[in-house]
Amino acid sequence: MDKKSRIYDSLIWVVSIIVPLVVALLLFTKWDYDKLVFDLRIPNQDPIILMENLPIVKPLTFLPPIYATINGLTAILLVLAVYYIKKGKRKIHENLVKVCIALSLSFLVMYIAYHLTTDPTSFEGTGAISFLYFFILITHILLSIIVIPMVLVSYSRAVQSKFVLHKKIAKITFPVWLYVAVTGVVVYLMISPYYS
Repeated sequence: MDKKSRIYDSLIWVVSIIVPLVVALLLFTKWDYDKLVFDLRIPNQDPIILMENLPIVKPLTFLPPIYATINGLTAILLVLAVYYIKKGKRKIHENLVKVCIALSLSFLVMYIAYHLTTDPTSFEGTGAISFLYFFILITHILLSIIVIPMVLVSYSRAVQSKFVLHKKIAKITFPVWLYVAVTGVVVYLMISPYYS
């Protein structure tokens, strides 16, 4: 393995570990009026105030439909990217994948901003619909963590012109990424009636 590949692989693993950890920690962090607090939501345990006297922030309740739309657009563009590469249109494919990566990053930023400023919403459905919702949600979350290194490896192989290796990993990456994008929309549609 050459030096450039080792650098890419090291960066991929660092990003693939840090991003889920940071997101997990931020889900317990809230910008509450003018304070940043860390709250593990343990009974009889007070939240830890991380910072005070910050600018006052209101809940960003308008973000979920926007980032759900971004997930839907990502799914459509992923399908188009595969269509164009099968037609031999490599540049169009490359540009569509770059847009999908940018959309996924913007989703992540909006998702974090929403959860940083807004209390969690509970799903209030019962019975089979509740089981279905939590199955989709859990698989969505787990695969969204797994897809990070898959996308980064696929992309780095293409950037390094290692197209045989790129194609091999991309065949697995595509359905996982598509599932994450589509289920992001489904989760939003299922929980949206319970937003306050």
